[in-house]
Amino acid sequence: MPIRDVAFETSDHLTLRGWVFTPSSFDGKLPCVVMAHGFAAHKEFNLGSFAEYFTSNLPVAVLAYDHRCTGASDGEPRREIIPALQISDYSDAITFAQSLPEVAAHKIAIWGSSYSGGHVLTVGAVDRRVKAVISQVPLTSGWDTFHRINRADSIPRLNKLFENDRLARARGEEPARVPVVDKDPHAFSVLPSEDSYIGYSSGIPLGWVNDVTLKSLEAFRAYEPSALIERISPTPLLMIVMDNDVVTPTDLALGAFARAKEPKQLHILPGGHFDPYNGQLFDENAPVQARFLQNHLLK
Repeated sequence: MPIRDVAFETSDHLTLRGWVFTPSSFDGKLPCVVMAHGFAAHKEFNLGSFAEYFTSNLPVAVLAYDHRCTGASDGEPRREIIPALQISDYSDAITFAQSLPEVAAHKIAIWGSSYSGGHVLTVGAVDRRVKAVISQVPLTSGWDTFHRINRADSIPRLNKLFENDRLARARGEEPARVPVVDKDPHAFSVLPSEDSYIGYSSGIPLGWVNDVTLKSLEAFRAYEPSALIERISPTPLLMIVMDNDVVTPTDLALGAFARAKEPKQLHILPGGHFDPYNGQLFDENAPVQARFLQNHLLK
């Protein structure tokens, strides 16, 4: 599949970088899938597998890019993950995709996974240019997830860390940082589980650093990405949920999906949060997503 590097500017004048995938041959203009990855992940964490599958099996283009402050994209502090800014960047990425010469500007789908699986629930509700939404293993409630993966007796200490970091940053000091994952699930990290450590460690791309700003964790807790899920309709929604997800908990995702209005489609796969990206489960997952795009983006 032809792939080329691209760069585009956000509404606040940061440069984001990514790839554009197209089929080997095509006539006319193509619908486009705009995709970005989850929490602190680079596009090299298997986004290419989905992009290549879509462009090999459908007459579509794919724009896959790195979020601000991560990967190849600009932004400081490095690895600061602020959901509202990443959501705004999705809409800027849509605008860029519409400007591409091979893209049919009125046929744009958005794809997100994990943290960005939450982002697309908001973008799909508020950006009516979007014609289809794919939300894979989405975070649907930062508050509920945060309080599940952190012990209740640790919350006062975390609140104090957040306070101290805000004061330090106001004094001009460097932001505090926290590991994304840790081999010890009892150690302090954003995603303290064995599943998360294995998932992030299984395919680390060159240049990936295992930390984010502490402010990113505070923003995680405050983030409620499914708040507008009822507003996605009449745009079609596909949600991919794993039946044993302890990172973005299965029951929270199913509860959010139940609130969404038609047209909507749910596909449940066996396994944990990081399983749909590779192997046999990818082989089941990707065709489901491609059929959804065929039915709702290409028609």
